[in-house]
Amino acid sequence: QVQLVESGGGLVQPGGSLRLSCTASGSILSTHTMVWYRQAPGKQRELVASVTAAGGINYADSVKGRCTISRDNAKNIVYLQMNSLKPEDTAVYYCNARTSFAMYWGQGTQVTVSS
Repeated sequence: QVQLVESGGGLVQPGGSLRLSCTASGSILSTHTMVWYRQAPGKQRELVASVTAAGGINYADSVKGRCTISRDNAKNIVYLQMNSLKPEDTAVYYCNARTSFAMYWGQGTQVTVSS
C-alpha cells in the first residue's frame, strides 16, 4: 500500500509563494504518474499539475506560468512550487499517484491566500 503525505501548506499573502511537498512511502516516482489536485470549498476537485514517470508535465491553464511541478526520485518527493499566489488559489491541495491499475491519495494540505 502506497502512502502519500503532503506538507508545505499554510497562510500566505497574495503575490507570495509556497512550495508543497508530497512524500511517497516507496520508490514509486519512476513508475507512477504523480498529480497535484486542489479542491476549494464548494467546488469540484481539479487537476493543478502532473508529471508522468517518463517526465511529461502538464499544468492547468489557471496556474501556467505560476506553478512548477518537479520530483526527486531518490527522495521519493514530488514538489509543487507556487508563485504569485492569488486568493482563488485557496484550496486543499492533494497529491495523487497512479498507474493503470491503482490510484493513491494523500490526506491534503491547506493553502490559504489572504491578506
